[in-house]
Amino acid sequence: MFEAIAERLSQAFRSLAGKARITEANIADAVKDIRRALLEADVNYKIAKEFTESVREKAIGQEVIKSVTPAQLFVKIVYDEMVRLLGERQEPLRFATVPPTIYLIVGLNGAGKTTFAAKLALYLKKQGRAPYLIAADIYRPAAAEQLAVLSERIEVPYYREEGATNAVELVRRGLQAAKQQAREVVIVDTAGRQTPDTELMAELRQMEAALQPTEVLLVLDGMTGQDAVTTAQAFREAVQVTGFVLSKMDGDARGGAALSLRAATGLPIKFIGTGEKPEDLDPFYPDRIASRILGMGDIISFVERAQAQYDAEKAQKLQEKLRKNKLDFEDLLDQIRTLRKMGNLRELISMIPGFAQAKDLQLDEKALKHVEAIILSMTPEERRNPAIINGSRRRRIAAGSGTSIQQVNQLLREFEQMRKLVRSINKLQAQGRDLRHAHPLFRKKG
Repeated sequence: MFEAIAERLSQAFRSLAGKARITEANIADAVKDIRRALLEADVNYKIAKEFTESVREKAIGQEVIKSVTPAQLFVKIVYDEMVRLLGERQEPLRFATVPPTIYLIVGLNGAGKTTFAAKLALYLKKQGRAPYLIAADIYRPAAAEQLAVLSERIEVPYYREEGATNAVELVRRGLQAAKQQAREVVIVDTAGRQTPDTELMAELRQMEAALQPTEVLLVLDGMTGQDAVTTAQAFREAVQVTGFVLSKMDGDARGGAALSLRAATGLPIKFIGTGEKPEDLDPFYPDRIASRILGMGDIISFVERAQAQYDAEKAQKLQEKLRKNKLDFEDLLDQIRTLRKMGNLRELISMIPGFAQAKDLQLDEKALKHVEAIILSMTPEERRNPAIINGSRRRRIAAGSGTSIQQVNQLLREFEQMRKLVRSINKLQAQGRDLRHAHPLFRKKG
């Protein structure tokens, strides 16, 4: 996410390295590079120009204190301006004072409305609320079926009708069904079109009048750049859009949509989709996104994702097994699955400060899948006691996992090395020694 613009901005900042102070002359090239980076990210030209002018005006004349370099100060100015451009603070969902809260999900075909509806339902369910989904797309044959599959996967009730011809009447009946089941939040997945045509907008206006939704959330493809602003303006002319959702931000999203929407419309981005799974949804925090765009990572979001998957009981059992050096492949499999639940591996690494632009870092998602396949091809006894895995067992495991015997052997070797490392650490701890002294780099000289 945002790798290209982050790299271009880092080049702009490097041009100030070694400067003693900030002057109009020495920031001129940096400002030009920033504007070029924004335009390449498909940010609206007017917005890019206003942004860089504001940065230039704030930078000139700034006093640089001894503990801060001009380059560091300039980065701070750009960061502050970017946070302002993105909306300054996170805008949470609104809830009705009298249930049910109704969220009307709108957007063009292919933007990811149905997937987002399910993601939002799961997000609210995890918060302890009682969501309910309504399949109101009566034009795309697979839409209702897709929502039904997703609803069953996340275990959230839903409403659909076969052969319905009036979407407005359908949502009225769906709302009544939600009320009868005392559902707290109703999420309506509406129909999309290739373009925001007159027929679509008329139907949305009728649906809005019938439901009186708490929020109208417009789902936009995060890869469309400033075209997202054009789509947003067309929908706002028809319905009272209250916020945006940017989907597909795990792909080749250049950042133009995220950086243009708030400035062009005055409305907040509420969520970003970071993958295809129902769990891949994050609230939009302007300060965190600005940090990621500037290549500074996003450790807060990383920790939040880790905490969401944290299981205290499992963690305690794992610590006990580590202490007794009884780690087995069941534990490794559990850790791999926990890591994958946190999201895309490359995106997770980009959240860690210092790793955001690590181009040489090899991240192979397939390697994790291969390891998982190998472990799943083992019997429960083999997972608990890898020492019994002889040549014939290795051949069977390789055939069952679709991998080679060499890959199985490599995993077994690496696992044994890990267990040896754990034994060494346990031994040092048992001796009461500071682990730092185990490495010569940390030993005191003299």
